[in-house]
Amino acid sequence: MAPKSQKRKISKTGKKKITLPVSEEAEPINMESMGHPEIYPLVLTTKTQEIFNCRIDEDITDEQPYKLIRKEDFFADFINRAAVSDFYPVKKIIQEYPGDELLLVYDKDFKYGLNFYLIGTEEGKENYLNPLEVPEEQEEYKEHIPEDLYVYKPPVSKPWVSLGSEREIDEETVKESTKQITYMISRKRSEFGAPIKFSDQNASSVKDAYIECTAYPDKNFTLKQLERDVGMQVIPQIKDISTQTRWTYPQNATTQYHPREFSEEEKKTLEQSKTLTDFLNSVSMSVEIALQQNEIMNVFIDDWKRLAEEEGTFGDKTDTHLKEYQSFTDLHSPTEKMITCVSWHPVIFGLIAVSVAVRLSFEERVHFSGKLLLQPSLILFWSFSDPIHPQLMLESPDDIFCFEFCPSDPNIIAGGCINGQPLFLLEPESNKEVMYIRHCAVSSIENGHRKVITDIHWLSDTFEINRLGSVFENRSGISCQLATCSADCTICFWDIRPQKALTPQPTEKKKEESIEIPFDVPSTFLHLDLSWKPFSKIRLSKGETTLDHCPTKISLSDDTLLYKEQDKAPAQGKAVKAGEARPYQNLEEGLANHLEPIDDFCTKFFVGTEEGEVIYTDWKMERDPETGRLMTKKPVSLYTVHDGAVHTVQRSPFYHDIILTVGGWNVAIWKEGVMEGFICTCWNMEAAPWLSLVAAGSCFPGEQTPDREIKTGPLLQSCCAPKRYTSGHWSLTRPGVFYIGREDGYLDIWDLLEKTHEPAQSQNICITMITCVKPWTFSAKQQFIAVADYFGTLHILEIPWTLSHPSTNEVSSVHYYFEREVKHLEYVEQRKKIREQEKKDMELEMEKKKVKMYQKSKEQMETELKMEYESYLELERNILVNLGLIKVKETMSYVEMV
Repeated sequence: MAPKSQKRKISKTGKKKITLPVSEEAEPINMESMGHPEIYPLVLTTKTQEIFNCRIDEDITDEQPYKLIRKEDFFADFINRAAVSDFYPVKKIIQEYPGDELLLVYDKDFKYGLNFYLIGTEEGKENYLNPLEVPEEQEEYKEHIPEDLYVYKPPVSKPWVSLGSEREIDEETVKESTKQITYMISRKRSEFGAPIKFSDQNASSVKDAYIECTAYPDKNFTLKQLERDVGMQVIPQIKDISTQTRWTYPQNATTQYHPREFSEEEKKTLEQSKTLTDFLNSVSMSVEIALQQNEIMNVFIDDWKRLAEEEGTFGDKTDTHLKEYQSFTDLHSPTEKMITCVSWHPVIFGLIAVSVAVRLSFEERVHFSGKLLLQPSLILFWSFSDPIHPQLMLESPDDIFCFEFCPSDPNIIAGGCINGQPLFLLEPESNKEVMYIRHCAVSSIENGHRKVITDIHWLSDTFEINRLGSVFENRSGISCQLATCSADCTICFWDIRPQKALTPQPTEKKKEESIEIPFDVPSTFLHLDLSWKPFSKIRLSKGETTLDHCPTKISLSDDTLLYKEQDKAPAQGKAVKAGEARPYQNLEEGLANHLEPIDDFCTKFFVGTEEGEVIYTDWKMERDPETGRLMTKKPVSLYTVHDGAVHTVQRSPFYHDIILTVGGWNVAIWKEGVMEGFICTCWNMEAAPWLSLVAAGSCFPGEQTPDREIKTGPLLQSCCAPKRYTSGHWSLTRPGVFYIGREDGYLDIWDLLEKTHEPAQSQNICITMITCVKPWTFSAKQQFIAVADYFGTLHILEIPWTLSHPSTNEVSSVHYYFEREVKHLEYVEQRKKIREQEKKDMELEMEKKKVKMYQKSKEQMETELKMEYESYLELERNILVNLGLIKVKETMSYVEMV
């Protein structure tokens, strides 16, 4: 048997891939079938290319894709490598070649199937090296030869030459290595066709009934696939086509494809029948009514689609998330500050003011008090046109924690400092180059608040109050009074007009004239500087104890006016005109001696405290009958609903009697008037954040109510939130929507028309605590919301269409919801009264029964016992008769025997 040689399969790059056994005496592959008998395709490995200096892209290039090799080099390779040589299949051709040099050509495009081919004749070598020149006329004619003249030459069958592919295919074939398991299931012939009954069985109670084989990864047999050999074969393009028939299950069905018609005789018989006449007479009336309805209205209109709103030209209703519009950060401040209050300018759109304070605790503030005095406390004005530089900076003696624009003149701002001093700030009117504006007046340190001012409000320009809390008309037509609350447990009322002196003091006037006024400070409120004091103080007492409630936020009855005027152009024009006329230059003219009182004015207001209480009280003062001093009235109602300090007390801009309170971990909505007349004094023994899950109108677990139980409460009280709430605000355009900021940087958006037990959606705004939330209507199509955080960044977000535009009946729908909740509270109150009355009636009946038992004589008791014994005997006899133990005739003897 002849020895076998190895033939290597070479890729296009010439690298060795697979070694296949090939017979030594195999004849060389000839291209005679293609019309080139002198060409012999070869596969040259990288080693062979280096031996004969025919390396691809180095010795052989596109310009010279051939190489002339001498016969002696071939013979030397046959002696050195024998049958391993790549030229061994054409050894006979080389030996019989008449010339001294053979031509080796690089087949770049694999025209003949392999990467090289050898020309075995001198004539073929000459034709390749010196091709015949084709005349230009023939070349032009050749270019114009149509492709249709191409003659197809069918392939000629050749004998199969095996290159070892059978062995490769056999190795790649998947073969079963294990023997298949065969199961045989049998059944008794008597059970064929019998009905099958299924029943429940506990698999764990029967042995071998259920075995759970849970899968688990075995680390010992974890294999990582490094290489994968995939065989592919080119096939004609196929196309799958399916019909619309859906195969479910076979069933007998028929289809009628020819209509059935009556014959002429059947038609005449049917027309003269009484049944058809009676049917037409019975349905004629309903058919006429249906035809009339079709003429009056279109019955094919979808009513649900007609209920939908018309699509607007701005915004996308499918978008419900707030979009980041702009952000502002003070990059020039050397210390780390937080934003304490935010307020949009009431007249200039795109201008927003923020107050900043140093992020320090009380101990740190005392320790660094010397350094803090050297740093200015500012209110920054940011504009949409310049997000980097503030447009204006208002200086104050200490950090501002709350401020508000004057509703009569937007150039006047009243703010509350951390040291308890209210102050006035005036914006410049013409000098735009001045960046820092100093305050023009500050209150007296001795007569003002002792601690930080947490909230400040301007009173409306329609009324004013005196030191007793009585309400009078405001003839000046401008807002001249303010209300502030502080952590020193007081609520103060201030008046910016000069107070009349009881006796003339010429010395003080001389001192005032000698004071030098800075050139950049107007003299409008010079009479208030360091001498301004409140004309009325309110303390919220806790009853018999000497402690007072610590107010954090207040809400007066006229707060809604500030929100309703922002969309009205006349109100803005009025404010501008008021600023031009300088109404605050002559404040003494507004002091009238005789003012008409307003009798039907509501003097009650809401207060949120540091302990989480919501108080409804009156600002009118009363005299103590014993001492004759003015003192604050007792609160109308008091509720402990929140489990933390109250941060928001705000009236709805759509309903004057609906109030939103935010504090601790929950939110509550109240209705003014429903709370009146119910006082509850509670001591929280085990107060904790999770206790806010208790239903509205009930005390927390562990509380004691010495006076009486809480009768009513808020209309809506949320459950415990995942994080503490820090601020909140009603929507300005949708009555059922309000925004709540959390300490983790999320903004909860509540929509009462969608959900009442949880927020409709929550969106992350920043990575730190949200300190203030303030929406604003920029135009009829665009609305923004300002969100301030603890790191001093002000985020301006654009409110989407769905949250800024109310539905057609949203105002009435939300109002109906509040009315339903009021009825629910009334029903709960009535049910409590009914239960209490039922309890009293049951106790009274028990007392009557006990009295009757004592009043019975001995004879009556014996008679009742005898009657009960006879009824027992009767029952026993009936049972024995029913069981068949005794007969009816024997009953008499049984009774006698007994």
